[in-house]
Amino acid sequence: MKKVLILAFAFMFVATVAFAAGPNKYQVTGPVLEIKGDVIVVKKGNDNWEVSKDAATKITGDLKVGSKVTIEYKMTATKIDVKEDKKADKKADAKKK
Repeated sequence: MKKVLILAFAFMFVATVAFAAGPNKYQVTGPVLEIKGDVIVVKKGNDNWEVSKDAATKITGDLKVGSKVTIEYKMTATKIDVKEDKKADKKADAKKK
């Protein structure tokens, strides 16, 4: 019985850590078109992807224009502006009357 409880708690701990890991990771692969400061421009299909890097970014190999790279990245919001829903406000005002 104790083993079952220990296994159950271990499973719940692992599941909690897995879900709290943060945003999903994505990747883009293609040739480097341009490196300008902390921004790397990569060609993917017909699109040019601009990906920024910082001091914590791990780079293996010689990063230069023309190199084929695979960049892993996360989408993290830097600012969120919430817009008022004017239709919802009008409906709320109408219900109050």
